[in-house]
Amino acid sequence: MNNPFSLKRFGSILVFGAMLVLAGCGGSGGGSSGTSTGTMSLKITDAAVDSADNVFIQFHGLELQAADGTRTTLYLCEDPMNPGATIVSDSACTTQQKSRQIDLLALNGGLADTLLDNFTLPSGHYSWIRLMVDTAGTLDSYIVISGNDFELTIPSGDQTGLKINRGFDVPAGGHADFTIDFDLRKSVVLANNGYILRPTLRMVDNTMVGAIAGTVASSLVPSGCTPAVYVFSGAGATPDDIDIDNTNPDPVTTASVNTTDGTYKAAFLEAGDYTVAYTCDAAADDPMVDNTADNTVTFSNTATVTVTANSATTHNFP
Repeated sequence: MNNPFSLKRFGSILVFGAMLVLAGCGGSGGGSSGTSTGTMSLKITDAAVDSADNVFIQFHGLELQAADGTRTTLYLCEDPMNPGATIVSDSACTTQQKSRQIDLLALNGGLADTLLDNFTLPSGHYSWIRLMVDTAGTLDSYIVISGNDFELTIPSGDQTGLKINRGFDVPAGGHADFTIDFDLRKSVVLANNGYILRPTLRMVDNTMVGAIAGTVASSLVPSGCTPAVYVFSGAGATPDDIDIDNTNPDPVTTASVNTTDGTYKAAFLEAGDYTVAYTCDAAADDPMVDNTADNTVTFSNTATVTVTANSATTHNFP
């Protein structure tokens, strides 16, 4: 079934509107045993998609599980000192819950917004983190296509949230800094019962990532083209579209191309070698369909690019 808006990379960062005000000191459980603590910052990012006007996701908290099984829950609550504002608390809300609705499409091309800012947590190793999402109400998490609103269904989202199974450490007396990347091109599909979000989440250490950026020649963007740059892990990879069965390696990320000036940026890439490829068929890349069968997505100008941490590598498509 064709996806009319072909959502690919949930590339921009989760805009919690303004930066969330922090509350609590992380004393409700979490990392390693003992009372030592560290701080953690967490950002959310996404990349633009081809045919959607907005993609709204509504969050009401986070959950982290330590290696020893201890869980820490962080709640989004109304600020008792500033009604209408939101705070993050490591204890249940004494005021009303204050969910935040974010338009992920407001963040692309390497932009990011802050979810946690130097939040104090028990130090130690954590096994996973979960973003708690609202989907049971009306227009809490939804997409907008050609001015029309459509609810987003997240399988088990109300019960389990969006889970990232990636271990990470909060150092004692130190700081951990991460970004979670939503890949909408892989995640949003049109099913018989409506639009479904099957999140493909990637969490990276911000101290170890760089970017690939450059321009695409105007001659590569004819009328009717939906241009994008696909980024694959490793040198000399064979480009392929996004397949739900993962028969062939999916791209690590994709980047939309600004049709006004031809610029693109694929950000939050861990240092190493990558294969980049250009396509004019991004809108036709349906994750429910294997490209080896339909050949609707073709690639050109394939090249190997090396990413260095804390810098942007320039690669142009002439």
